[in-house]
Amino acid sequence: MTFLFVINPVSGGQDKTAWEDGIRTFFADSPHTVHQFYLNGKTDTELIRQKLSEHKPDRVVAVGGDGTLKLVAEQLLDTSTPLGLLPGGSANGMARELGLPTDVQSSLEILVNGTPKPVDVICVNDGDVCLHLSDIGLNAQVVKHYERNNLRGKFGYLRSVVNVLRKRRLLRLSITVGDECVHRAAFMVVLANARMYGTGAIINPDGDLSDGQFEVVIFRRLSFWAILKLFWRFRPFDPKNIEIYPATSVVIETHRRAYFQIDGEYRGRITKLNAKIRPGALTMLVPAT
Repeated sequence: MTFLFVINPVSGGQDKTAWEDGIRTFFADSPHTVHQFYLNGKTDTELIRQKLSEHKPDRVVAVGGDGTLKLVAEQLLDTSTPLGLLPGGSANGMARELGLPTDVQSSLEILVNGTPKPVDVICVNDGDVCLHLSDIGLNAQVVKHYERNNLRGKFGYLRSVVNVLRKRRLLRLSITVGDECVHRAAFMVVLANARMYGTGAIINPDGDLSDGQFEVVIFRRLSFWAILKLFWRFRPFDPKNIEIYPATSVVIETHRRAYFQIDGEYRGRITKLNAKIRPGALTMLVPAT
């Protein structure tokens, strides 16, 4: 097999030398062909397309976090090429969701011996995709603070949480799922293709990446202490404080511009959001069962 490794040198603020050395050592005496290249942060999409066309790999591997994974995945949608992940980001939410190990040797073994698994993606506003979690409101504001201040890791995220929670405001929204439209005041609304954030906070206990639907999670209440507890006690949120609607599509409208993020990347402020599921649009490598 031919492997193409797409390495993001800046994801998670982590040095990728251990991953590179591990890749070379692991494949040194194997019959497989390996190509590696770095993203440059400027022409990443074009560079990925060029390398895919040049090498025609059997398997593609993102080395980085959720943002790197999303960037590579966008070029592999509706293809049969499996996508692997070496978790080298800050939170590594999708790696946690897929049950991927964090050590080099075990991660590399999955690339060769793992099982290709079709997973769903969420199409957002007809021009973007979400693999993991997107949200409007408080967490997206946290992501903005995190990015703007160039913070890294869980403690960087916690610092952003503390900053944003002091200024939290309710959003007034209309949410249309199928034939049902509800009006709510909420701190945030999550489009959840997965079960948990990269911190381990479970917000969608019954989530499944391959069930042909996503969940709309409405946070009506969100206290300071409830958020902080999630960093040490990875339990689902209190069901009295949230509503969960299974969906294949949703339209969300806000009365004022609201912060919005997709898979850990801030996307600005919006007043309307359209989303729909694309079942099995991406194939990912997961541990063999």
